[in-house]
Amino acid sequence: MTLSTYLFFDGQCAEAFDFYKSVFGGEFTVIQTFADGPPEMGVPDAEKEKIMHVSLPVGEAVLMGSDTVSHQGEPPKPGNSFAISYSPPTKQDADIAFPKLADGGSVSMELQETFWGSYFGMCKDKFGVSWMVNVDIGQPK
Repeated sequence: MTLSTYLFFDGQCAEAFDFYKSVFGGEFTVIQTFADGPPEMGVPDAEKEKIMHVSLPVGEAVLMGSDTVSHQGEPPKPGNSFAISYSPPTKQDADIAFPKLADGGSVSMELQETFWGSYFGMCKDKFGVSWMVNVDIGQPK
């Protein structure tokens, strides 16, 4: 089990993560733009070069981030520009934790198998904290 910090940006993710890389060193283990996603994501052409996901190991932790795109709602601002990413060891553990985290809050993406090879869901708990639950299940679809 791990907990990681996930940061959200309004078009500055690449610049921010280049900065964090200059501070902490290391190499990105993943960097994808929205152009790498499937067409059914519905991302406008003008936003496809925004960062969909980036991961930078920092010691034993991983700093992750992405830009938002226009159809995802309000752009990030202080207070809603991060989420805690919980990576349980199994799908069963995710199925137990996710509804507990969402109880009294809201679900923005139900747990489901994704095109990037994870069992993944997003929710806000009753205190307004954003959570991402992610189990690596193998190769991307």
